[in-house]
Amino acid sequence: MPDRSRIPRAIDRFNNYISNTNSYLVAENAANAIRLGILPAEVMGWTAFVGKWNPLYLKYIDGKGSRTTAITDQLHAIVAGCVQFDQTNHILDRIAASPVVTVSDMEIFNIKKGILIKTTHTRPQAALTEPLFASIQPIGGGTVSIKCHGSSGGRASIFAGADAVQYSYFVGDTPPGMADAYGLQREISTKATIHLTLSPASSGKYLYIYLRWYLVKHPSLAGPWSSMQTMLIL
Repeated sequence: MPDRSRIPRAIDRFNNYISNTNSYLVAENAANAIRLGILPAEVMGWTAFVGKWNPLYLKYIDGKGSRTTAITDQLHAIVAGCVQFDQTNHILDRIAASPVVTVSDMEIFNIKKGILIKTTHTRPQAALTEPLFASIQPIGGGTVSIKCHGSSGGRASIFAGADAVQYSYFVGDTPPGMADAYGLQREISTKATIHLTLSPASSGKYLYIYLRWYLVKHPSLAGPWSSMQTMLIL
């Protein structure tokens, strides 16, 4: 029986899942896909879901504009299609059974293989050093879309050594001097794509924000803060 816990059915969670897993499969000339025995045609099929998903999801997150029932229904249909694609090709089952599967593989694909995880998952010892890069886009109504990725670029995804993004931000007209400056708000996101909703009264002011890779259970090992990014709030 297929494991329903692997592929998220909720739209926002699926968005993060399909983006992260696809980036993982195609990275470095599909090195992970080749290692795990995922065929080129299967990788192309997985990537095709991303191509269908992204333009619809952009409309979906515009809650006051282009989101409609039809858009939502189309997104749910893509989720169902991805689930069926996996069940037909047994992609996640094959990854779980692969003799070369790693804990990182299982975390990326949300494969709960308890014994292996419990016996091999150890506490990280070194602080993260990977810099975080982000693209920020105003959506309107005080909402901002932030997409995070590592130095290798590509689609938004959580860096393999981290499990979240921490961001420190301030809304106003005077930029803060540093990420730890007094008055900045700090939040954590387990998704690489963040939709930061600010007060409508923020329109016309500036968002000043720093971001870094983060380990929820080991905050002392968080990565370096990014340079400050500035954006006019619409």
